[in-house]
Amino acid sequence: MSRLDVPGIAYGGDYNPEQWPEEVWAEDVRLMREAGVNMVSVNIFSWALLEPSEGVYDFSRLDRILALLHEHGIAADLATPTAAPPAWFFRAHPEALPVDRDGRRLSYGSRQTFCPSSPAYREAALRITGELAARYADHPAVVMWHIHNEYGCHNAECHCDTSAEAFRRWLRARYSDDLAALNHAWGTTFWSQWYYDWDEIIPPRATGAVPNPTHQLDWRRFCSDELLSLYKAEREVLREAAPSVPATTNFMVMYNFDALDYWRWAPELDVVSNDHYLRSTDPESQIDIALSGDLVRSLAGGRPWLLMEHSTGAVNWQPVNRAKTAGELRRNALAHVAHGADGIAYFQWRAAKAGAEQWHSAMLPHAGTDSRIWRDVVALGADLKALAEVRGSTGTASVAVVWDWNARWALELPSQPSEEVRYLDLVRSWYEPLWRAGVAVDFVRPDADLSPYRLVLAPSLYLVDDEGAANLTSFAERGGTLAVGFHSGAVDANCHVRLGGYPGAFREALGVRTDEVFPLLPGETVGLSEGGKAGLWSERVALAGAEAVTSYTSGPLAGVPAVTRHTHGTGTAWYVATLPDPSTLAALLDRIRREAGVEPVRVTPEGVEAVLRRGENADYLFLINHGDYDAEVEVAPDATELLTGKRIGGGRVTVAPGDVVVVREAR
Repeated sequence: MSRLDVPGIAYGGDYNPEQWPEEVWAEDVRLMREAGVNMVSVNIFSWALLEPSEGVYDFSRLDRILALLHEHGIAADLATPTAAPPAWFFRAHPEALPVDRDGRRLSYGSRQTFCPSSPAYREAALRITGELAARYADHPAVVMWHIHNEYGCHNAECHCDTSAEAFRRWLRARYSDDLAALNHAWGTTFWSQWYYDWDEIIPPRATGAVPNPTHQLDWRRFCSDELLSLYKAEREVLREAAPSVPATTNFMVMYNFDALDYWRWAPELDVVSNDHYLRSTDPESQIDIALSGDLVRSLAGGRPWLLMEHSTGAVNWQPVNRAKTAGELRRNALAHVAHGADGIAYFQWRAAKAGAEQWHSAMLPHAGTDSRIWRDVVALGADLKALAEVRGSTGTASVAVVWDWNARWALELPSQPSEEVRYLDLVRSWYEPLWRAGVAVDFVRPDADLSPYRLVLAPSLYLVDDEGAANLTSFAERGGTLAVGFHSGAVDANCHVRLGGYPGAFREALGVRTDEVFPLLPGETVGLSEGGKAGLWSERVALAGAEAVTSYTSGPLAGVPAVTRHTHGTGTAWYVATLPDPSTLAALLDRIRREAGVEPVRVTPEGVEAVLRRGENADYLFLINHGDYDAEVEVAPDATELLTGKRIGGGRVTVAPGDVVVVREAR
């Protein structure tokens, strides 16, 4: 993975000067320097201005913008503007507009409104990308290519006939041109869905009853791959012109986005980037920041990454767009750095006065420089400058959490035992106690190299292929500790139920066998023998070598094991066949990780997040106080607090409520 050619921690945001009179630009760069901004993303939504008609280009405005930035020492992350084709393109190529699953062709007038399989769109996108590459490959301001913007954020799918043809081509490649293999994989003997000709296969459009689950799953895989092919095509045009300039696109690893399989995308990026926005209804959004950051760092192979977008305050697209409280902007940004970000950027630099996102917060708000947001933005710039030496340092996890987009897609298909079971909710319920305890976490694919870890958790792995299942179970067999959540291992890569009892692929390693599941109704709970309650799910577990750690004390399964422990090879495999209440689950995971020999990064008072980044010669301990009281934390003797530059005597540091302390500890 390439290193971004920006000194220290990159800082900035989306810069859209085309929205403003040119006389404003000089003020922009002056204020950028005041705030400590050293990199901005430009040209993201400028296609209509760069190419006012097909094949006619006007780069004069962009030339002046890049020259101005370079003159003031601000680097450019130069975008291809392909996320928003101009109106003239759709007038010439109406067939490139997407069709939804109900058969309605959508109109242009926003962004991301194109068919990913459209030959006309691909041709036009590569043409404008080629023009940009030829003109700016050697421009001194350009330090990175920003390809497209938020692939799939509004339009990951198109159900038109062109997409159907592309889907069939993808399927023929996946199933080696063997239609019988597809029929077997999709289980098409059910409901008379057998296909005798490839041309009979269509996208999973609106139909009278529940669509075929494997058909839907392959469609999700295809849609992710089809957008990835567009990214790679643009990247190759840019790489040919400027092989030394790294390329990225902004992922959306956050609570409500699951359109793309980022494990497949991440190796194609020179620098992994992410957009992250808080959910107003989440009372502890700091946990989502940490989870997202750990997942993005893991996608980057453990290396640093770039936060391409987040917000200084309110966003504009939630039912209620909450402003951030005092200190929250700083805590959010530095938490991303703690979890591996070597760059912090916002949408956007200057708040728009017109357009769909005019009520989205920005680094320079509508109120101008006489505002709390602006003062916080300037202060954050100083903080990031003080943290320059943290750049390039990495994480230190000995716990891995299994994350798989195929498993997420499959679990949330219709006609599951319970529609209340949601992938991200389950993963977060297991992640949260580790976060509160200060335990460092990586995320891994099911087939990843697990040798660096002592403990591997699979909170929700409904779908797992044979290779992934074997990898996880052999980890325990070789001496590791594996903990598996309910409804895992149930189906194979084709969404076929693994016969013989649940939890399917993990039965032998876990030493249990379930013959029937008993999902619980919303609000329904059952008692547990070790204390506490459980909800959401239960199942009739029979021991097949495992020991019962906790059993149900009420409900139809009273006396049946709810949590089990099994010696598998030289390791240990746990099965959690229900969802314990938060405190009970936290105690269970605490026991599991202690038995696995996993210690927290640092013991801290309640409410203090502790994250460690490891450099070549020093460790960097981030302490974020989310609580209401001063907190004292033990640190190395003679450590240094980077944000203030002060030496810390006595081996202890005080973190005020809402504050962040970053400690350099010599190794």
